[in-house]
Amino acid sequence: MADLAIKGRVVMNSEIPRERIIAQARLWINTPYQHQMSRRGAGCDCLGLVRGVWREIYGEEPLPVPAYTPNWSEQSGEETLRDAARKCLTQIEIKDAQAGDLLLFRMAENSPAKHIAIISAPRRMIHAYWGRCVIETLQVPYWQGRRAYAFSYPPL
Repeated sequence: MADLAIKGRVVMNSEIPRERIIAQARLWINTPYQHQMSRRGAGCDCLGLVRGVWREIYGEEPLPVPAYTPNWSEQSGEETLRDAARKCLTQIEIKDAQAGDLLLFRMAENSPAKHIAIISAPRRMIHAYWGRCVIETLQVPYWQGRRAYAFSYPPL
């Protein structure tokens, strides 16, 4: 693998910091769900959780995040979340995803992916649960059937 440029700096190729990603994500558990926020302990949504973990490990976020509504993907029909993920993460096969990787979910059949979670262990994930808080939970059949894409954070 080649070195990765992140916001004007080069990160030397090495391993993906999986254990660190999971440890950081677990620090967000019980952070209240707040749409468009990304502040541990104060509030976040699913994207805010992933952004917050990125900041803790890599520093400055790689992309600006535009304002978005709770139903943004239904309005546009575009794979906005997937396309943004492709700009700064490595897309992998869902079957190859492991702890420390990210899963994107479709909330309805034939709709764009609009929810994201961090895999914390086999069949477990950490995500911001709408209307509640960040939780670690099993990937029950409900979630397994909605998986659309998988990504890895970049190596350090």
